Amino acid sequence: MVTVLDTIANRPRPRHPEKAHRPDQEVLRKPDWIRVKAPVSKGYAETREIVKSHNLVTVCEEAGCPNIGECWEKKHATFMIMGEICTRACAFCNVATGIPTALDAGEPARVAHAVKQMGLTHVVITSVDRDDLADGGAQHFAEVIRAIRAATPETTIEILTPDFLRKEGALEIVVAAKPDVFNHNLETVPSNYLTVRPGARYFHSIRLLQRVKELDPSIFTKSGIMVGLGEERHEVLQLMDDLRSANVDFMTIGQYLQPSKKHHPVIRFIPPDEFKSYETVGRTKGFLLVASSPLTRSSHHAGDDFARLRAAREAQLQKSA
Repeated sequence: MVTVLDTIANRPRPRHPEKAHRPDQEVLRKPDWIRVKAPVSKGYAETREIVKSHNLVTVCEEAGCPNIGECWEKKHATFMIMGEICTRACAFCNVATGIPTALDAGEPARVAHAVKQMGLTHVVITSVDRDDLADGGAQHFAEVIRAIRAATPETTIEILTPDFLRKEGALEIVVAAKPDVFNHNLETVPSNYLTVRPGARYFHSIRLLQRVKELDPSIFTKSGIMVGLGEERHEVLQLMDDLRSANVDFMTIGQYLQPSKKHHPVIRFIPPDEFKSYETVGRTKGFLLVASSPLTRSSHHAGDDFARLRAAREAQLQKSA
C-alpha cells in the first residue's frame, strides 16, 4: 500500500506568485519627511470594525497605504470592490495577484450600508483589475454607484477604475451611472510602462479619460502618478500636457513606496520642494486642482479635494461668463 501525503493543499498561497523568483531589490531607508505614525486611534479601530463587519475590502489595507491611520481615524475609507485578487501583476502594486473569485451580488448593498453607517459625505470606490470579466466589472461598478445613491443620496461618489482594456462598451456603462468623479491613474510616465505597468497601455488610458469627458462633461476627471520610479522631470511635464489634452481636471502626484524586496525598487525619494514645483507647474498648465506631496495618494483627502474642485470649476465658469 502506498500512502500519499498532500503537502500542498494547506500551504499558504503566495501573495505575488509572479514575483516569487525575482531577485531581491534593495529597500531604501525612508527619509524623515515620508514617515507616518502607526494607526492606534479609537476612530481607526471603529472604521476597521465597520469594514470587517460588512465583509468588505479596502485598498487602504490591500495596497498598504501609509495614510491609513489618518484616514480611518476620520472614518474615511476607500472600498475595493470585486474581490481582493487582481488579474494583473504591476511591479509597484501590493494587491494580491491570481485568479479572482466570482462577483458577489450582495456587495453593492453592503458597500452602501457601510457608507451610510460611517456617515460619509464623499466616498471613493476602486477595484482590482478584472480582465477575466467580459465587461471588466463595469456593470458591478454601476450597481455599487446606484446602491449608494439609493442609500445616501447626498453622498458624492468618486470612482477609481481599471482601464477596461479591450472591453467594448464598458466605459459607457460606468459613465451612465453618473459618478461625481471619474479617476483612472496613469501611475507612471510612458517610458516606465514595460517594467512598471506591463499589462496597461499609456495612450489607451489617456483616451479613456478623454472619452469620459466626451460622454458626460459634467463629471470631474482625475488621474495620478507616482514619482521615484526613475522618471525624468521632463517626462512628468509631458505627461501633464497629455492629461490636459484629454481635458483632465485634477492630478495627484505622490512618492512611490516599495512594498517588498520583490517589487520595483525606489530609485529616488523626491524632496518636498520638488513636489511643490510640480504642483505649481500643473496649475499653470490648466488643471483645476493639483495635489502633489510625498504622501499624496489618489483618495487622500478626497472629500476636501472634491469641494475644492467644485469651487474651482465655479470660479472658472464665472470668469469665462
